[in-house]
Amino acid sequence: MSDVHTYSSDVAFTPAVKAVQARKGSRDAYARVEENGGWRTEIDENLAGFLGETNSFYFATASAAGHPYIQHRGGPKGFVKIIDKNTIAFADYSGNRQYITQGNLSENPQAHIFVMDYAHRRRVKIWGEARVVDDDPALTQALMPKGYKARPEQVILFRISAWDTNCPQHIPQKFDAGDVATALASRDARIAELEAELAALKGQPASAAP
Repeated sequence: MSDVHTYSSDVAFTPAVKAVQARKGSRDAYARVEENGGWRTEIDENLAGFLGETNSFYFATASAAGHPYIQHRGGPKGFVKIIDKNTIAFADYSGNRQYITQGNLSENPQAHIFVMDYAHRRRVKIWGEARVVDDDPALTQALMPKGYKARPEQVILFRISAWDTNCPQHIPQKFDAGDVATALASRDARIAELEAELAALKGQPASAAP
């Protein structure tokens, strides 16, 4: 990051934020977090596992004037790749060609990734700097998920400066349609197995599945 911070959490806890925390009574608690080193700055096993399972996240940038923009990014599980202990990357697919994110990053590299896991009611917030790589076809192809039907246009490299988790309060529990279909198929297969076992015990042929 271009800014110098005393604590990793200073990327979010600006003097203005700390003033509000002091006024509303939470500053002492967060000061203790700072005394213990602040937020995490490197990718550990927990974050790596979390990112490896995600198929969706929100990517925030801002223009030089400070106008914010949030964009959704998705793909099959594993589309977010870990480059090193501080860097993640993903292939950026061709879309509506507005290029707001790319334009913002060209003048303001500071960015944020917000990852939701609705099924387990978890969320991870990641601060850092991002840059677009649109002149390296080999890297783009290497980061493209195998068999995924999308056209990769470029790569976004995201260098992490700090990350933190949130409590599950107020997160609605939702399930991915693919995961639900898999669970239902497993249930139906188990029901068919039990029905066949029951029919065998009764000495009757099992009814044919519809």
